[in-house]
Amino acid sequence: MKKIALFLFLLNTMFLFAQKEISGAVKDKSGAPLPGVNVLEKGTANGTSTDFEGSYRIKVKDGATLIFSYVGYSSIEKKVIGDKIEVTLDESGGQILSDVVVVGSRNAKRTVVNSAVPIDVINVKDVTTQSGKLEINELLQYVAPSFNANKQSGSDGADHVDPASLRGMGPDQTLVLINGKRRHQSSLINLFGTRGRGNTGTDLNAIPAASIKRIEILRDGAAAQYGSDAIAGVINIVTNDNINEFTGAITYGAFNTDAKGDFPEGTANTKNFRLDKKGNGNTFGKNQNFDGGSLKVSANYGTAIGTKGGYVNVTGEFLNKNKTLRPGFDFRKGFGEAEIQGVNLFVNLAIPISDKTQFYAFGGSNFRDTDAYAFTRNDGERVVESIYPGGYTPRITSKINDNSIAAGIRSETSGGWKWDLSNTLGKNKFHYDIKGTINASLEDKSPREFDAGGHSLLQNTTNLDVSKNYGDILGGLNIAFGTEFRVEKFEIFAGEEGSYATYDTNGVPITDPKTQSAPTVPNPDYDPTDPTSSPTIPRPGGSQGFPGYSPLNEVNKSRTNFSLYADAELDVTQAWMVSGAVRYENYSDFGSTVNGKFASRLKITDHINLRGSVSTGFRAPSLAQIYYNLHFTNFSSAGATEVLLASNDSEITRSFGIQKLNEEKAINASLGFTANFGDFTATIDGYLINVKDRIVLTGYFDAPALGNKSKAQFFVNGVDTKTKGLDVVLAWKKTINENRFGATLVGNINDMKIDKVHNGTLPANQFFGERDKAFLLASAPPNKFGLNLNYGRKWFDAGLAFTRFSEVKLLDYQMDEDPEDYRLDPSETDAQVLANQKKAATDTYGAKIVTDLTLGFKVSKSTKISIGANNLLNIYPDQQDDWVEAGGYWDAVQMGFNGAYYYARLGFNF
Repeated sequence: MKKIALFLFLLNTMFLFAQKEISGAVKDKSGAPLPGVNVLEKGTANGTSTDFEGSYRIKVKDGATLIFSYVGYSSIEKKVIGDKIEVTLDESGGQILSDVVVVGSRNAKRTVVNSAVPIDVINVKDVTTQSGKLEINELLQYVAPSFNANKQSGSDGADHVDPASLRGMGPDQTLVLINGKRRHQSSLINLFGTRGRGNTGTDLNAIPAASIKRIEILRDGAAAQYGSDAIAGVINIVTNDNINEFTGAITYGAFNTDAKGDFPEGTANTKNFRLDKKGNGNTFGKNQNFDGGSLKVSANYGTAIGTKGGYVNVTGEFLNKNKTLRPGFDFRKGFGEAEIQGVNLFVNLAIPISDKTQFYAFGGSNFRDTDAYAFTRNDGERVVESIYPGGYTPRITSKINDNSIAAGIRSETSGGWKWDLSNTLGKNKFHYDIKGTINASLEDKSPREFDAGGHSLLQNTTNLDVSKNYGDILGGLNIAFGTEFRVEKFEIFAGEEGSYATYDTNGVPITDPKTQSAPTVPNPDYDPTDPTSSPTIPRPGGSQGFPGYSPLNEVNKSRTNFSLYADAELDVTQAWMVSGAVRYENYSDFGSTVNGKFASRLKITDHINLRGSVSTGFRAPSLAQIYYNLHFTNFSSAGATEVLLASNDSEITRSFGIQKLNEEKAINASLGFTANFGDFTATIDGYLINVKDRIVLTGYFDAPALGNKSKAQFFVNGVDTKTKGLDVVLAWKKTINENRFGATLVGNINDMKIDKVHNGTLPANQFFGERDKAFLLASAPPNKFGLNLNYGRKWFDAGLAFTRFSEVKLLDYQMDEDPEDYRLDPSETDAQVLANQKKAATDTYGAKIVTDLTLGFKVSKSTKISIGANNLLNIYPDQQDDWVEAGGYWDAVQMGFNGAYYYARLGFNF
């Protein structure tokens, strides 16, 4: 051992004495300095990045070659001659896998290929100019291997804010950063739909795509580095900092309405049926070959501040998207995507204070006015015939405000210590207006529109981050540490009285059911042989479609969080790197947690790296999961049911034996390799994610003591899950003469199992039954693969993409029916009867391949026209014949339920 240690010491000493220091600056063609350019010694892990003024300094071996790379720019190699190298980079796409990334490492020299964990880097400019995708979730769905998101219908607030997931985890198990700073979540908690049930998430669509330079997706557990929510990974959005350039685009597109299904008579078939303009009733009109028309206008401009690298970059974006109408069952004539009118503004700026110190700020404001279908009411219990003859479709409209601002100072001391002090404030407000509705207890005197109240979430985060790189310790040591203090505040505010109240026959709000009688309708479940059964039941109160929040639902709760972290990366040799991190967190409402991570990368050859990591993680219960409460009407094959969703801290919740929410606990492990052979790069990574005490929304418990609210449900630390999978990214890029070729294959194979359900003494089928399990598992589709082909020459480019979505299985409302209805033989056991019921209730959505095509024509130096189609062949999920969650013929699975989308785009750059 002493001989080995001596040999390593001598080897390292020889290496240090053979080094020389190189300095210089990197600029673009306009002469503006480029901060953050990756400067890498070829064939090694030794590297650095340029500072605010585009300057760099690096120690390298004699005879070395430096590689300069930056997102959106072509890479340049320079042989080291002398001690000063000045570089000018041209914009032409760049090699993504060679670019410096922010997530996964606090080492400024770390790139995607030499990182110890899997990271996707998505150049948003390339994606947005070569596809018709309008929103961030759509973009990521088709370019990131394990990212899944799609539009929903009939899912209350989730129709307005798309839930998204990474590696099959919940929407709240992925941390989102903007320029490396924690982004606030939406105040919405998902109650229905196929993905994200019981979860809150971050609204990625509140960030204008035109403001984004690149998106970094860390596909690895990172709670020890970044804190709560990073169980599945981290999405970091890096915003534009370019100057002296005005870019913009105008995009218009619409959907093909031919759903190609064999839909029964009376169904809301797209081509010969439409809701009236107000959406309050159902009217027949002329055939519509296209719907869901969408107009998006975006613009981005940056200008320099001073002459030392300061800048301000501003983005504006406008989106106007109409509803789509797709086939729905007879009871559900309004089915399709929501209407959206949105305005986005985002600003990013930096101002040098001195040679080594910079003030920076970024933030934005997003406003959306949305309009979505609720369940159609056309049964005797729900309809006031004098107002809506034949039934009606209430609409859930919302006004969503999402605002954020971050500001800070970063600097570097003379000793090489980098520090960054910042504060980030964000708030999301979600306000409901229910239109085309009634309060049935008021009968024909009811208004048709109600302010239903809403909810908001505020988050303020203060960070101090410190780091230093020691290039003379072995192959290089980077250490970092810091602290964070976060305040969160969640509110529910009440709507107008008519949106939540039940009225008696005199139109007075009922406060004492014993002395005040509500209007009644016939009880469809009346059993004359049962003395407890009543021939009539009260008309329910509140706005139909979505009940308003009452003063009893109001919430104003806050908490604080304090954390400390430290991490280190050591290049033991040129080939072997190790890193570790530890983080302590303390929450004012549930206590403390400590998490750690270890990762390593081994360079097997000059072109192949082996990498892996293991970590512990956690996710704190959101304030919404702790305090959210509401009563609402749920529709199933058994009819309408009144449900109370009780807050976790309520006496009702405790009476069912459900305990206070605690954090989710996770263990992550990954193992993979990267390969880089000139024009070809590859990353393949396997992963294992075990989550204990995962927070879910229970099924419905019988609750006769709650009066007209006959069912109750709760948030609980209800299940343990085990997820294993594989991510694949293969990329090839080549220029032959004037022809530019590119091909990328991305894929994800994912398998989630439910290890344990923590129902205690509560009935398992009510606590988290087979149907609930199916929806949780469906958030992790078995696999998804995408092949993207690109070609360009002079003024023309083309893109062809094939995306294969795997089979998905869900259980419909037949699982809520009496199991005895599925007994095929008197001798069958209960297990056999349950198997019969599950078979009948299973909705199978077979694997589908979606084809996207885009053609681009550069008509001048500054103007480009693109035409194309998403889902060119008009592929739909398999049609279902029974009640599905959304009430139409499809659930929100795979590619969505809108069919082909045709678009044209005018882009300009001055």
